[in-house]
Amino acid sequence: MTERETLTSLNVSRETEALLHDFVALVKKWNPVINLIAKGSIPNIWSRHIEDSAQIVALAHLSGHWIDLGSGGGFPGIVVAICLKEISPTTRMVLVESDLRKAAFLRQAAAILQLNCEIHSSRIESLSLPRAATLSARALAPLPNLLHYAEALVEKDGVCLFMKGQTYHDELAAAQKSWSFEHGIVKSQTDRNAAVLKIRNIRRAAD
Repeated sequence: MTERETLTSLNVSRETEALLHDFVALVKKWNPVINLIAKGSIPNIWSRHIEDSAQIVALAHLSGHWIDLGSGGGFPGIVVAICLKEISPTTRMVLVESDLRKAAFLRQAAAILQLNCEIHSSRIESLSLPRAATLSARALAPLPNLLHYAEALVEKDGVCLFMKGQTYHDELAAAQKSWSFEHGIVKSQTDRNAAVLKIRNIRRAAD
């Protein structure tokens, strides 16, 4: 999908479109130094990274704040924050990235684009944050690990949006051995083999 096709499918305002363009330019500028995304994915950055990230906004709870784990080069966290600047400006994005250089990039991007973000350059295990209405992660860790993190970070009535590749059914089966949770499977708009797992009411299976 081309850049124009992606922007048409997202149906965003000119202001949001301009911010997305600026963010893509920042990624391309920093990528040779920090390796924010795979070099081979740069020609398809609009469909593979921008659209892929933006698709989860419609699945979120936009009250309170939103935590994005393992934010990396800003996918989905910065893309989501750009979208929220228009549709839910009071929703604060909390980006967690342990790699110090990537966290520095995220801070610079958030400052330049004037986004409602805070960046934590620490490991997830050491976080002490208020619980979020929405928790997201993209290609970060196996689902059982993500549920372990989510147990301490998402509100009681909150939602987790975990972006997964073609093994998501296997990950669900593995997670259900130790965890109890409600889930929905939303097929990815950018990869027919991938899905967004929409998970709620997480508790350990023994509880």
